[in-house]
Amino acid sequence: MIAAQISKRSKLKESTGDRIFLGVTYLFLSVILIAVLYPLVYIFSSSLSSPAAVSSGKVWLWPVDPTFDGYLAVLKNSQVITGYGNSFFYTFCGTLISVLLTIMIAYPLSRRTFFGRSPLMIFITLTMLFSGGLIPTYLVVKSMGMIDSRWALLIPNAIWVWQVIIARTFFQMSIPEELAEAAEIDGCSDIEFILRVVLPLSKPILAVLALMYAVGQWNAYFDALIYLKTQELYPLQLILRSILILNNATTSNLDASDMVKRQQMTNLMKYSLIIVASLPVLVIYPFVQRFFVKGMLIGSVKG
Repeated sequence: MIAAQISKRSKLKESTGDRIFLGVTYLFLSVILIAVLYPLVYIFSSSLSSPAAVSSGKVWLWPVDPTFDGYLAVLKNSQVITGYGNSFFYTFCGTLISVLLTIMIAYPLSRRTFFGRSPLMIFITLTMLFSGGLIPTYLVVKSMGMIDSRWALLIPNAIWVWQVIIARTFFQMSIPEELAEAAEIDGCSDIEFILRVVLPLSKPILAVLALMYAVGQWNAYFDALIYLKTQELYPLQLILRSILILNNATTSNLDASDMVKRQQMTNLMKYSLIIVASLPVLVIYPFVQRFFVKGMLIGSVKG
């Protein structure tokens, strides 16, 4: 009864202008949702359609002549399996290293007792505006002996400045100075305080950092293209790029009918490769979404 009265009062308080505003907002968000969702549905439907249907443009929303030929052609390639393993290794190890280093630099910067934190933060922020460039970076990586090694994909881009800023802001707002002082009085060292207090209270920001770094590592291919020479070290993205280039190059040595079939199969493989490469991120994101949203809302106005 009380709930019904409250709902009636809330309805009475909504003016015509409010309803129009909400209607326009929902309409705008619906258009954005369709614009984002349709390409995903189209790619998935194309990956399950026949090569002829994909090449002729018959696929619009649902699969046409459903088949798994595209996925079978992708998974039969041993390089794809190797690339998958390499990408999982780079993603897991790179994310672990990046999150660890980000916390190590962000937490001290969030404490008022850390001497020189403001000049250091300014210096770190300036790296977002200025960069040494590709050639100097390559020379640095080469001088450290990391060319054609897995370390070349783990160390040079281990820390992202924007993630440092987000983590520092979270620690400033969520870990009060009084908590650190109380732990110090109880004889807790800095490392014990971080492991036993800071990290358990920082699950949202840890999820944000892990997701951002993992997605960046999984989709990265340019560093591998620059630093790696051995094909057994290639991540999945670079393997997929090589497969598409090779399929396009081999069609020039075939007759007309075989060329058309190969081109149709290549077009089908493109969509299958997109799904195969995006699947891990699409599977992981729902499990960390609530932590991701909570962590990204740091800094909002609180009542």
